[in-house]
Amino acid sequence: MSAECKRIKSVIWMNHPAVEDESKSQWERDFYGWNSAYPIGNGSVGAMVYGSPDLDQLQLNEETIWYGNEGRNRVNPKAKDSWKRVRQLLLEGRIKEAVSLEESDLYPIPDQQRHYDTAGSIYIKTDAEDYSDYRRSLDLEEAICSVSYKSGGHSYRREYFVSSPDRVIAFRHESLDGGLVNAVVDFSRRDERTFKYELSEYGLDIYTKQPEGGCTYLISVACEAEGGVAIFKERSLEIYDCPAFTLYIAIRSDYHGEDIKSWCRSALLGACESGYEAVRARHISDYKSYFDRAELSLDGEDYSAEPTDVRIKKAGERLDNSLSKLYFDFGRYLTISSSRPGTKPANLQGIWNKDRFPAWGSKYTININAEMNYWHTEKCNLSDCHMPLISHLKTMLPYGKKVARDMYGLDGFVAHHNTDIFGDCAPQDSCITATIWPMGAAWLSTHIWTHYEYTLDREFLKEYLPILKEVCLFFTEYMFEHDGRLLTGPSISPENSYIHPSGECGQICVGPTMDSMIIRDVFEACIKASELLGDEDSLTDKLKAMLPRLPRPEIGKYGQIMEWYEDYEETEPGHRHISHLYGLHPSSQITLEKTPELFRAARVTIERRLASGGGHTGWSRAWIINMWARLKDGEKALENINALFTHSTYPNLFDMHPPFQIDGNFGGAAGIAEMLLQSQGGVILLLPALPKDWQSGFVRGLKARGDITVDISWENGRIAYARLTANKGGLMRLSVPEGYGEPGISEISNDSPYTVTLENGGITVAKN
Repeated sequence: MSAECKRIKSVIWMNHPAVEDESKSQWERDFYGWNSAYPIGNGSVGAMVYGSPDLDQLQLNEETIWYGNEGRNRVNPKAKDSWKRVRQLLLEGRIKEAVSLEESDLYPIPDQQRHYDTAGSIYIKTDAEDYSDYRRSLDLEEAICSVSYKSGGHSYRREYFVSSPDRVIAFRHESLDGGLVNAVVDFSRRDERTFKYELSEYGLDIYTKQPEGGCTYLISVACEAEGGVAIFKERSLEIYDCPAFTLYIAIRSDYHGEDIKSWCRSALLGACESGYEAVRARHISDYKSYFDRAELSLDGEDYSAEPTDVRIKKAGERLDNSLSKLYFDFGRYLTISSSRPGTKPANLQGIWNKDRFPAWGSKYTININAEMNYWHTEKCNLSDCHMPLISHLKTMLPYGKKVARDMYGLDGFVAHHNTDIFGDCAPQDSCITATIWPMGAAWLSTHIWTHYEYTLDREFLKEYLPILKEVCLFFTEYMFEHDGRLLTGPSISPENSYIHPSGECGQICVGPTMDSMIIRDVFEACIKASELLGDEDSLTDKLKAMLPRLPRPEIGKYGQIMEWYEDYEETEPGHRHISHLYGLHPSSQITLEKTPELFRAARVTIERRLASGGGHTGWSRAWIINMWARLKDGEKALENINALFTHSTYPNLFDMHPPFQIDGNFGGAAGIAEMLLQSQGGVILLLPALPKDWQSGFVRGLKARGDITVDISWENGRIAYARLTANKGGLMRLSVPEGYGEPGISEISNDSPYTVTLENGGITVAKN
C-alpha cells in the first residue's frame, strides 16, 4: 500500500494497578477497580487482571456458569386466550385497559430468566509492598497482559493470558535479575454457594455448587516453581524463595455433561508437560490467526507513550487518531477473547462479570445488544466468531416453538427481548416498555442471511434455512390486516413510550415501524435462500404474497421517520433506543440511492434524538456512529466516536452504559469499519464516511458482501490504492471513486476468483 503511516503497536497500558479501595464510594471503586482491570480470555474462559504487585487479583469467569438450569415453562397460562384481546383494546385506543390486561395475562411467571454468574477471584500476595517503575499493559496483538515493576532492588515481570489450544489461564511471575519472591495464593471462597477443596496430584481442585439447582463447576490449579519451594494447602498455595513460578488454572462446569475433573486434569497436565514457553507460543500463534486478518493505521500524532487512561481523558481536547485505531483493535480483541467457534455467544458483558447478580442478569438482550455484539464480525474478517450467536438459534428453537404454541396458540418460532444460555424464549421481566415484544428470534435470524452474504457458504445456508422458515411461519399467523396492511401487535418500539391522542401514555401498540422492517428482512431472506437452494414451498409463496402488504417507513410531522404506525409524540425525545432507524442500520432498507426522502428523514431523526440528549448510553452512541457512517457523514461519525471516548469509556477501554456493557465496544468497532467500507444494496463503497481528520491511512483485510476481501490506502483524503479480492468469483458492483475512470457504478464479473486493483488512476482485473 502506498500511504505512509507510522505503525503504532496496539497496546493498552497504565502506570498504576487496578485497586478497589474500600474507603472510596462504590462508583469510585468500580471505576478505578474492576473497570480499570484488563480482560483476558479464550472464548469460553475469562479473567480480569488487577495487577497490583503486593496483592494481585484475578477475577475469573467461565461462559457456562449460569444460575439455575433449563426446562422451565414461564409462559403465563392466561396469555393464549388474552393476547388478541389486548390487541383489540389497542386498536380501540383503550390503552390503560390494554396495559392492565397485558400485566395480568401476558407477563411471564416467574418473570426472570436465568442469569450469568462469576467464578470468583484468586488473590496473589507477595512481599512487594514498596514498588516503583510500575507498568501494566495489555498487548492486543498477542493477547498477553503484563505487569512490570521494581521492588527490593530487583526487577520483576508478570504475564497473564488465557490459552485456547491449552485450555488454561496462565499466570507467570519472574524476576529479571536474580530476585526471589515469597507469595501466598489465596483460593478461598466466602458466599452462600457450597465449596469443596481437594488436594490433587497436580495441585488443588475447588468444586462449587450453586444453590437451588444451579450448575456445579470446578476450578483446578497447578503450579510450576522454578527453584524455591511451592506447597499447596487446603485453600492456598505458599511459595518461598522462588525466582519464577507459573500458575495454570482450568475451569469447567457440568453444563457440558462430562467429567469435569478429567477435563481439568487433562488441561493442566498437558500445560505442565509442555512448559510455559510452549504454551505461550501456541497461544500467540492461535490468537494471531484471528487478529492478523485485518489491520488499520491512521496518520496523526503518536500519543502511545501516554497511559491509555490519560489519553481517554484528553480525547475531547485533541486529535488522537491512534486512539480510534486502538478502540477498533480492542473490539476485535474482545470478540476473539469471548466468542470463538464452538463457544457460547458473548453476553451483555462478553464473558467478564464480577457479580453474583449482575445488571440485567448479563443475559443475551436481543432487542439490540446481542445483535450489536456481532455487527463488526463479518466486515472485520471474523465470520467464524459470528457463529456462536447464530448457532444459539438452534438452542432457542425448541423453546421458541413451545412459546409460540403455549402463549399465542400459533405455529413457528418466537422469542421476546431476552434469552439465556438455555434458550428461554418467553417474555422477560414485568416491564411495560420491553417485555411484550415478539421480534427477538426474527432479529437474530437476520444474522443468518448476513453471514451468508459475506461468506457465500451454501452448506451453512442449507443448515439454517429451516430456522428462517420457522420464524417466518410464526409471523404469517401472528400478523393481522388493518387498513389493508399487515401489522404486528401487541408489540412495542423498544423501549420507548408515546403519547396517545387521548392524552394517555402508551408503550404497547400495534405496528411499530421496527417490527415491519425486521419482518421484511426476514421474509426476503427466507425467499432468497429458498430460491437459491431450490427449496421453495407453499410458505415461500405465502411470504411473496405478504411482502407487498407490509408497511413501509413513513415520514412524520417533524420530517422524521415515524416510530409508530401513528405519528405519536414521544414522551422521551432523547431516548437511547432508535429502533425506527433499523432500516438505515443494520438493515439497508433506507439508502440515498433508493429511498432519498427516507434517507433525509433518517438524518432528521438522529438530529432530533441528539438535540434532546440521545446517545447517553455507550451502546446507543455506538449505534449512532454506525448511522452517521451510513448517512456518509464522516465528520459526525468521528464527532460521536470522540463522544464515546469522553462520556462512555472506562479507563480500561470498556464501554460504559453505565454500568459496563460490551455492546458499545463492539458497536464502536463496527462503526469505524463502516466509515471505511460499506457493501449494502449490492454496491461496494470505499471510504464512504472518511472524516477530514483521517487524512491518510490504510486498512487491510476488511470484508465486503460477496466474500470479497478489501485493502484500501488513502492520502490527503483520496484513495491512493485499493485491492478487492473476490474469493469465490461472481459479480462485483463497485462505486468507482473519482479519478478511476468514469465515476459511478462499475460492474466487474468473472467466473473464477479474481482481484480488482485501483491504482494510478486506473482499474485492473486479474484472475487469482
